[in-house]
Amino acid sequence: MRAARLIKMVLLLQARPAMTAAELAAELEVSERTVTRDAQALSDAGVPVYAERGRAGGYRLVGGYRTRLTGLARDEAEALFLSGLPAALREMGLEDAASAARLKVSAALMPSLRDASSSAARRFHLDAPSWYHEPETPELLPVIADAVWDDRLVRVRYRRGGGRDHAGTEVARELAPYGLVLKAGIWYLCARAGEDFRVYRIDRFTAVEAADERFDRDEAFDLPGFWAERAAGFARSLLRTEVTVRVSERGSRMLAYTGDRAAAAAALAEASEPGPDGRRTLTLPVESLDVAYGQLLSLGPELEVLAPESLRTRFADAAERLRELYR
Repeated sequence: MRAARLIKMVLLLQARPAMTAAELAAELEVSERTVTRDAQALSDAGVPVYAERGRAGGYRLVGGYRTRLTGLARDEAEALFLSGLPAALREMGLEDAASAARLKVSAALMPSLRDASSSAARRFHLDAPSWYHEPETPELLPVIADAVWDDRLVRVRYRRGGGRDHAGTEVARELAPYGLVLKAGIWYLCARAGEDFRVYRIDRFTAVEAADERFDRDEAFDLPGFWAERAAGFARSLLRTEVTVRVSERGSRMLAYTGDRAAAAAALAEASEPGPDGRRTLTLPVESLDVAYGQLLSLGPELEVLAPESLRTRFADAAERLRELYR
């Protein structure tokens, strides 16, 4: 968007004594002709951009000009970078800070750019929760979010999920909260417990107390990379068994929508060549035979189960019941 580019151009010139058209074009990822037009637009709007001709020439701001993007409190500045996520800000208790930050930025912008925030809001909206699930804000999320911002240790009680041996039991932990992730309407905390980094569902915390002590953040920790690795590992860990199936060409296209998309793509990549009837044989990782029955039955006649025999028998029984139902 041009408004964002103009602001970036002013900030670049504010940070350096002068820049050539080529340097600005490279930074802004536009042509030198666009740089010339943008400089004229800034000048027309009252920003003192001066163009010097010649081999050593370029663009600079006259008289030590500075933008007026000042006066933001720390929480307002941090919230500003999340201002495209209004629901997330509200749940973390940052809605007021983000509102104040937007007002200050709007007041500091040129008159021609002051509608930028409302213009963007009218055009883009992020609705993070998945369909058919009413999101619930975890009661303890604001406390944890504050600790994440402040690099403050937290003492928690956490209700375990998952395995049958530990499901529902509560454990006490002291955590260094590194980051929050909102995935399909569910909040997760990525934290260091001892020497290990782990992932916790926020809605399973039953008690959280922020400690007075702060922790030294590992600057090498990459939250997006860590989450991507853990999420992929979690998805793979669910696929505990395999089934062998034959699918039609249409069934191959539908397969990705019945279960794990990555597992389906990998299975199709290693499938046999199509037979005379156009069907391909493949081995598909699945969570369990019961889950596979519910997922794969939706493909109807586009998929035939070959193994294991117990699942094939269930599909044959279902087909017989359908035949009787529609006779």
